[in-house]
Amino acid sequence: MENLTALSYELRKDVINMIRSGKAGHIGGDMSVIDTLVTLYFKQMNIGPENMDDPDRDRFVMSKGHSVEALYAVLAEKGFFPIEEVIDTFSKFGSKFIGHPNNKLPGIEMNSGSLGHGLPVCVGMALAGKMNHQNYRVYTVMGDGELAEGSVWEGAMSAAHYKLDNLCAVVDRNRLQISGNTEDVMHHDDLHERFRSFGWHVIDVKNGNSIEELDAAFEEAKTVKGKPTVLIANTVKGCGSSVMENKASWHHHVPGDEEYEQIMKDLEERKEAALK
Repeated sequence: MENLTALSYELRKDVINMIRSGKAGHIGGDMSVIDTLVTLYFKQMNIGPENMDDPDRDRFVMSKGHSVEALYAVLAEKGFFPIEEVIDTFSKFGSKFIGHPNNKLPGIEMNSGSLGHGLPVCVGMALAGKMNHQNYRVYTVMGDGELAEGSVWEGAMSAAHYKLDNLCAVVDRNRLQISGNTEDVMHHDDLHERFRSFGWHVIDVKNGNSIEELDAAFEEAKTVKGKPTVLIANTVKGCGSSVMENKASWHHHVPGDEEYEQIMKDLEERKEAALK
């Protein structure tokens, strides 16, 4: 777990370099979600470059597709493509590595970024697995601001109706979106009770930036029968440096030179602390 935590901070550096190179990127959400991605790709999911075309592979959809930089960093570390190419070409003219997931790239299941689409598509993937008697699992990550989309709740109803216990959703609950606090934009009341009322098993991850807590939650999800599971991962937007943390203005921001130096220093310190 210590090695994976250290890796999460090293991959945050890749994200920062990517965004600096491309002069664009949704940095705050990248930092809050990357621990979930590291846990899934390095502890939980049966997926890698060697089996990405296997019909029995696990599926992942990044519904909050604007945080694609974190996904690129994790997929590169997993071996789907070289990180150097991502950093050098991200968000530049003619690049394969654009600002939202693109399924022409290895390891990406669907184009995403139009918010509210990921969960409904994953319902279809999970239902297909049930119909074909396959054992793969389907995962998706949504932003908490994304939950204002009505298609999320249509998907939630369908998932419970079809008893899709091979489906696990994660809400990146960092409580900030581009226009401010999520509760001011569209409040969620008791998000746990809301999902329960739709027939889901709900797991509260108190520290959604803890790989140990996330791993335990995903293990619990695998034991649930007869209903889908959602993890409410309580994360920190911009997690990794006080320069970025809990600041809505860092939803989409390119660090200046001084900000860059401080962020990279902070990330290295947290990486070293994880290994002690």
